[in-house]
Amino acid sequence: MSDRPDFDELLEADAEAVERDAERFEGPTGSWLDDRWERLSLRAQSVLRWLAPALVVVVAAVTRLWNLGHPASLVFDETFYVKDAWTLVNLGYEAQWPAEADVRFNAGDTGFFLTDPSFVVHPPLGKWIIGSGMLALGPDDPVGWRITTALVGVLAVVLLMVVAKLLFGSQLLATLAGFLMAIEGNAIVMSRVALLDNSVMFLALLGVLFVLLDRRWSRVRLAAWIRAREEAGRPTDWGPALWWRPWLIAAGIAFGATAAVKWSGLYFLAAFAVYTLVVDALARRRSGIQFWASGTVFKQGPTTFLLMVPIALVVYLASWSGWFLSDNGYDRHWAEGDGNAWGGALSWVPLSIQSLWHFESSVYAYHLGENRPHGYQANPLTWLFLIRPTSMFYEGAAAGENGCTADLCGSSITGLANPLIWWAATAAVFYLVYRLVRFREWRVGFILMGLAAGYLPWLLYLNRTVFQFYTIAFEPYLILALVFVLGLILGRPDDPRDRRSSGVGVVLVFLALATAASAFFWPLWTGIQIPYDYLRAHWWLVTWR
Repeated sequence: MSDRPDFDELLEADAEAVERDAERFEGPTGSWLDDRWERLSLRAQSVLRWLAPALVVVVAAVTRLWNLGHPASLVFDETFYVKDAWTLVNLGYEAQWPAEADVRFNAGDTGFFLTDPSFVVHPPLGKWIIGSGMLALGPDDPVGWRITTALVGVLAVVLLMVVAKLLFGSQLLATLAGFLMAIEGNAIVMSRVALLDNSVMFLALLGVLFVLLDRRWSRVRLAAWIRAREEAGRPTDWGPALWWRPWLIAAGIAFGATAAVKWSGLYFLAAFAVYTLVVDALARRRSGIQFWASGTVFKQGPTTFLLMVPIALVVYLASWSGWFLSDNGYDRHWAEGDGNAWGGALSWVPLSIQSLWHFESSVYAYHLGENRPHGYQANPLTWLFLIRPTSMFYEGAAAGENGCTADLCGSSITGLANPLIWWAATAAVFYLVYRLVRFREWRVGFILMGLAAGYLPWLLYLNRTVFQFYTIAFEPYLILALVFVLGLILGRPDDPRDRRSSGVGVVLVFLALATAASAFFWPLWTGIQIPYDYLRAHWWLVTWR
């Protein structure tokens, strides 16, 4: 149960922990769980440190892959993305389907698509990901529609544990983060339906991991630069322009791929590019560089831009390869029409790029004007409070129908988060905002930056039709915020026994309740048929109906 020193450092930043350290008394420390841990052999401890994360991955795989082919019909926006994905991998562009295509597609007839291009409102990469599963397992198999999205969900749990381990320096807290993600309902549902948002979440989290690795890398490089300058007797007034930052380049690639799934990935690119500059500026100031602010803005700023943005643009354009290579993609030859091509200073731009720009401008206009009312739309101001989850599938059954043993039964797939985890994480976020203002801890700032990148931009579109399940993009940072607070509650193995035991007890009780809540809501996440009265028992808020 012992934690790494990095998290001890985090705990010592807490005012109560500092006061406790000052008044440390001689007496029993730790909890009964720490005692049992210490009695284990080093080999047993080593096995458990690897077995626990492995079991978390197993839980994530089971919750995302079990009965993945149910229901054997397109649900919610799968009607767009699955069919678009299938035409994309066949034609290189998204094509139209005849009217009432879903019935035939659900029945396994998947080859009747047209060759006329379809106007689509999201870039291709997410659909390439979905289509790869259909190529592997067949388009007539619902598992084929969803398998890649599910695998992305499992990998996201692994990735979150890696991020948490680097962030907190604690195997225990990393495993805890992965476990909460593995059993959380919003993450489960978004891994079991073939939508784009799970890929947005995973690729953005991958970019965040690279930024975290760059934070360590750049500090070492800066220290080496300063040391070399001092040994040579040369000034360090402005500081360096650090060009060799491979993790920053990797972050640009990941964020470019995120934007190639949905444009909201651009916010992660912008937010963490700014974040790296803030980190660079603070590192330069701590290192004694005199003109640390201007050096960051005028030397490192342009360098960071060139390391991240062009490669992100290249990745984004690469996702359109099928469109570029086709002759029939939507607006593919728009610029070749009379009077459409750009003139003057922009006449050198290739016609294919001009056509893509026109296409994307039309998509942008669509997004700005998309405000048609929907029964399950959710104002972004309500997302953190879980007011209006999205119902993606419902099928009722009367007594004796489809095995229904009650007067009325229902099968539902609802993008409803585990309320205990979600509301606790929301409370943790508000506490982290307070903590950032008071203590200015870098870990807190890092977590909140991820949340801000995924959430705050949506507050600019309060009148647009949006849905609760968009929150999957920033859910990992909600989980990290919650784990941060749970780590503070846990305390340290050398805390007074009462303090440590109570902290361990609180966390264990919370985990037990959260697990029980996941078991309770499991039927609503997986479409299991249950009596209607039992279904109604899950509507804790009237808006959950």
